[in-house]
Amino acid sequence: MHIERVAIVGRGAVGLMYGSIMAAHLAPGSVVFAMDDARFRRHADEDVTVNGAPLAVPTIPMSEAQPVDLVILAVKAGGLDAAIDSMAPLIGPKTTIASLLNGITSEERIAARYGWAHTVLGICQGMDAVYLAGALTYTHAGEIRFGAAPETEDGVVEALADFYARAGIPHVVESDPRRRMWVKLMLNVGINQTCMAYGGTYGSASEAGSEQNRCFIAAMREALAVGQAEGVQMDEGDLTAMARLIAGLDPNGMPSMAQDRIARRTTEVEEFAGTICRLAAKHDILVPTNAWLAQRIREIESSY
Repeated sequence: MHIERVAIVGRGAVGLMYGSIMAAHLAPGSVVFAMDDARFRRHADEDVTVNGAPLAVPTIPMSEAQPVDLVILAVKAGGLDAAIDSMAPLIGPKTTIASLLNGITSEERIAARYGWAHTVLGICQGMDAVYLAGALTYTHAGEIRFGAAPETEDGVVEALADFYARAGIPHVVESDPRRRMWVKLMLNVGINQTCMAYGGTYGSASEAGSEQNRCFIAAMREALAVGQAEGVQMDEGDLTAMARLIAGLDPNGMPSMAQDRIARRTTEVEEFAGTICRLAAKHDILVPTNAWLAQRIREIESSY
């Protein structure tokens, strides 16, 4: 099993960043963005830049797509179902599928359509990519953390790790990817939602003693309690590590939901506070910070 040809579905901040890194390390034509035909027509005339340089990765419509070795999903959660349907031309009998979506449910939805044999569990974290008005900027590429699901075939994770190494993508193979996904969910529940609700940045959310910092930490601590109730082996040390990760990023940078607020886009609040509130109810755990964040973010979205 060897990965050479890759299609990325989702041309937002994460997809643009990792696609551009791959293109710089691989042979020409190895990486493409693939869009459903209607979206392709809408975005055909866009001039996209990555750290000031023109985007070096071509975009193709799905009507021209052929099966590839790897499909990377980097869409927003609200666009996942449509992406799963539209990407069928990219999927062959040995195509590996990697989701970089936030939350903990995307792989289950992908596997329901395409099976678990070549689907891996994973997240990306630590990047500071900002994509606004056709311009992507970043200084930290973060890393992709991934591993096998219980039904993932032998060799799939190893082949993907080999590909990421050749493509210049920082990555870590996780022995317990579900735990890593929960730790990332905890982080997103805190930093993404706090920055969206307050219009904040990594710096304002990390300012010790500030209202934003208290919200950031409280939301994560609630997610930690829910994850533990779900049987995930995570603890206060994971929370501290995530807070330190954010404090080390560009203080003027902002997570994706804060960018959604500026661009007046629908957010992933249902994947974050929605998931925590739903699971908390199952375990009779109180999550007042997440409940407030969910309400506040929905109010902001309804004002667009």
